[in-house]
Amino acid sequence: MSASPELAAHPLSQVARVLTWGALGLLAYGAASWVVAQPWFALRSIEVKTPVAHVTEAQIRLVAERQVRGTFFTVDLEGVRNSLEKLPWVREARVERRWPDTLVVSLTEHVPLARWNDNALINQAGEVFVAAVSTHLPRLSGPEDSSAEVVAAYRRHRAVLAPLGMTIDELRLSPRRAWRLRLTNGMQLALGREQADARLARFIAVYPRLFGAQPATQALAVAAPGAVPSAPITPATVDLRYPDGFAVRMPDGASPFKPSET
Repeated sequence: MSASPELAAHPLSQVARVLTWGALGLLAYGAASWVVAQPWFALRSIEVKTPVAHVTEAQIRLVAERQVRGTFFTVDLEGVRNSLEKLPWVREARVERRWPDTLVVSLTEHVPLARWNDNALINQAGEVFVAAVSTHLPRLSGPEDSSAEVVAAYRRHRAVLAPLGMTIDELRLSPRRAWRLRLTNGMQLALGREQADARLARFIAVYPRLFGAQPATQALAVAAPGAVPSAPITPATVDLRYPDGFAVRMPDGASPFKPSET
């Protein structure tokens, strides 16, 4: 026997239907929550999908032990990802479920370009991170907000110096925005605050003629069998902040320019 239209349209009847469906929904949600929380869906393994050079299995397991809570359905993937990205060498982490009981982890590590200031490293993208490294790296330094600017300058200067076989050991940007270079051969270059790129290019253009250096890609010509070419003269410091030239300080006892050919 069905209810009369008048009864079905009564406000109390409508409220009753809403409450009934709401109760059924809560019951279904509670049942589903109970099911997915059962140990039948426990996580049993973590798989690192990408090869890593610096992050160890022990570090990943430690994060798993501390952060992986719940079952396959209830584990907090975002929380696990955030914890992995706090590891020193991890730049980015992705965490996914794989049925029936596995978390799949993909890690992207920092690739160090140089040391940054006194206690950090900087990666190829100019991002600063803190980690321990034993290999020799060039040192970059500057104000805290200048990492991207310093990396860009390092790459430009490295390209200009490369044809002469010179490499950068240290690049500094002072708080007054003045640039200074130290090369791996010991030479120091003061570039100043303005036109640093143009000043360096001008110096490198005349360096072989003045100091006897040969491009790294050019073979050394030997005049006679057994002859040994003279070593290039390396200035100790070069001040490039002059508008029409530069000042050179040579090592003690060295001539400022290569001998003229007769």
